Amino acid sequence: MTPTTKKHRLTYTCLSTICLLCNYNYASAFLTPTSSLQSPPRANIIHNPPPSRRNTLLPLSSTTEESSSSIINESHVAPIEEIERRRNLAIISHPDSGKTTMTEKLLLYGGALQQAGAVRMKGEQRATQSDFMEMEKQRGISISATVMSFDYGKLHVNILDTPGHQDFSEDTYRALAAADNAVMLLDAAKGLEPQTRKLFEVCRMRKLPLFTFVNKMDRPAMSPYEIMDQIEQEFGLETYPILWPIGDGDRFKGVLDRMNNVVHLFDRGDRKSKAEVEQVPMDDLATLEARIDDDELFEKLKEDQELLGELISPLDMERVMAGEQSPLFFGSAMTNFGVQLFLDKFCDMGTKPNGRLAKIQEEVKGKKAKEKANANSSNSDDDEADELISPNHEEFSGFVFKTQANLDPKHRDRLAYIRIVSGSFQKGMKVGHSRSKPGKKYNLAQAQTLFGSDRESVEVAYPGDVIGINNPGNFAIGDTLFTGNEKIAFPGIPSFSPEKFAYIRNPNPSTYKSFQKGIEQLLAEGAVQALRQRNDEGGGPLILAAVGQLQFEVVQAR
Repeated sequence: MTPTTKKHRLTYTCLSTICLLCNYNYASAFLTPTSSLQSPPRANIIHNPPPSRRNTLLPLSSTTEESSSSIINESHVAPIEEIERRRNLAIISHPDSGKTTMTEKLLLYGGALQQAGAVRMKGEQRATQSDFMEMEKQRGISISATVMSFDYGKLHVNILDTPGHQDFSEDTYRALAAADNAVMLLDAAKGLEPQTRKLFEVCRMRKLPLFTFVNKMDRPAMSPYEIMDQIEQEFGLETYPILWPIGDGDRFKGVLDRMNNVVHLFDRGDRKSKAEVEQVPMDDLATLEARIDDDELFEKLKEDQELLGELISPLDMERVMAGEQSPLFFGSAMTNFGVQLFLDKFCDMGTKPNGRLAKIQEEVKGKKAKEKANANSSNSDDDEADELISPNHEEFSGFVFKTQANLDPKHRDRLAYIRIVSGSFQKGMKVGHSRSKPGKKYNLAQAQTLFGSDRESVEVAYPGDVIGINNPGNFAIGDTLFTGNEKIAFPGIPSFSPEKFAYIRNPNPSTYKSFQKGIEQLLAEGAVQALRQRNDEGGGPLILAAVGQLQFEVVQAR
């Protein structure tokens, strides 16, 4: 192979490293028009380094941005009507409970898709919108949290599809930091599972309103009463059934909407398109009995309606918002049963964007800044976030909860996911940065709305929205961006303690720079953590630390 021109000097060196600058489609996007290259060798990962060697955390390097002395004095207050129409929802569950399928069907009924994809593609089925990485398509699991935004009626909805596998639970935890509502998906045949229990505790800690959707009712299922009892006994969480199932498995006919006292009967059809639904008032018993066409299910429906009305405490939205009561839904995302009903109820019942506690201090430059910084560092109480930043705060603020590289395989880009907490984002605005020196401003010249791997330029965004901004390396997970003369810092997002360790070595020493750059991008994403042996100043082998084995495989593939 002969080297290319100076302009393309990194072309073939990138192709022999572990992460290829984190390109999902491996090396194909980096080939020059005149190059003819073979597949790159994989980096060598050696698992379980000797336990006798003590490791210390590797500091994350960062880059700087040019300073700007200009200050924008225009108002950044978000219009109340725009705040009121925002809803966001994180979907959590144990693996294989149907999160990604549920996300896909919410997009279908929300009008964002014309045809739903499948997690495990067959024939002419297309891939799902949220699982766009090659490994996600091959394994049929979610590896990274994704954001999908769409308009539904008068509302603007942001869906966060999170990984269910415990090896990627750290990414789920970060996504929940950006959420105002969460829906817990349960497999109707299995009830509560280990990962569901862990994620529920995170939701409770963050005091998120929690909706519960019992999925896969088109298969043999546990009794609805048994599922309700399991949730209340293990979580201490009272449930209020909104949609009540009529049968299960092959006899699953539909659901009773207890809020409107209307039965929704479904016809099984094409899973890629919307289900055919017939609505029958519960009071019209003759029509209902004829349409259900199953005496046992009809009698049980009448019995359940009476029993639930007598025994279940009424729905209390204040308790729902406090996380003390959970609206309960039954349905099947695969066959589209109950999905639109859930989306409608969520839009009516879900909370609008909430404020966040933050630490606020006046930005001071020069010697006064150093004196104030020293005073703050000596007072630990100042580090606590004790002031509430509401969505209608007069200044813009938001925090980075996720970073990702090379979402577009044709470009070596990096994106920071920003959850807007207050104020209006406007294209070209200048913002302060919680970790930068006072007075330093960053120009947000470009921002995108997110729809899986697809992006669209956005001119303005409001509290509750998630936007992606180009990240030259300045923004890390947990950083706060803000406008105004007061420095705002939201609490950081903690990292999980690693449980698995492995060496990583570059198989080609001539590609040292590209290898290091790719590793830095993966570390910035939080894909893994990095350790070095004590007294190692950078020349020794790098040790990767992860929560689970699958994280190493993702790093090696990328």
